[in-house]
Amino acid sequence: MSAGHRLHLRGDTPVHRLPPQCKLAATLAFAVAVVATPRERFWAFGVYALLLAGVALAARVPAAFLLRRMTIEVPFVLFAVAIPIIGMGERVEVLGVPLSVEGLWASWNILAKATLGVAASILLAATTEPRMLLYGAERLRLPQLMVQIAMFMLRYLDVILDEMRRMRIARESRGFVARDLRQAPVLAKSLGALFIRAYERGERVHIAMLSRGYTGRMPVIDELPASGRQWAAAASVPVLAAVTAVLAWTLP
Repeated sequence: MSAGHRLHLRGDTPVHRLPPQCKLAATLAFAVAVVATPRERFWAFGVYALLLAGVALAARVPAAFLLRRMTIEVPFVLFAVAIPIIGMGERVEVLGVPLSVEGLWASWNILAKATLGVAASILLAATTEPRMLLYGAERLRLPQLMVQIAMFMLRYLDVILDEMRRMRIARESRGFVARDLRQAPVLAKSLGALFIRAYERGERVHIAMLSRGYTGRMPVIDELPASGRQWAAAASVPVLAAVTAVLAWTLP
């Protein structure tokens, strides 16, 4: 499962040691508080950023690690930048460019909330192993079928990628080079073959599981209990975020 570990940063900090269900619930509550905040309250988003910075400091997650992985947000940034340009209504001139006022507010709203949400998710992934995240989701009573599908996807992702690599090497060893659309039929046949191999592997794995007593529920290896103190520690950040959101609505 090396693919999943590119986001995980091994460590032995208080944040790493928290049960995954506590961190999942805290991240979700934090995101809800951020989304519920009025876009005009700039100070509130500053408070949220400070809270995340405190978590990163406690978890010893380097800023460079966090920033590199936040490049996944680039499509949202490009979309947000385009909104003031194509937006309608009242316009204001910024550096000689007429921009939509409502578009600027919408752009800020998307950028601020998406950035905070992505940063919180990256911190969650950096401090929790992928398989533990799924165990935590199971502890939070998420649908068993969804959790098991995610578990198998995580488990066999590297296997499928390795199968794709071997097929690519086999094609190239026979002189195949994908230059233009004329090679599309060959690639389509490769994808079809990959799908069939993956389906057959899934059938074999399912039969093997049934032969070992699988009844629709995966055996629990770790109970992952969470104490009241651990829940309280995990809740500290979302509670502060919720208080900030309430103040943002109530203060003049």
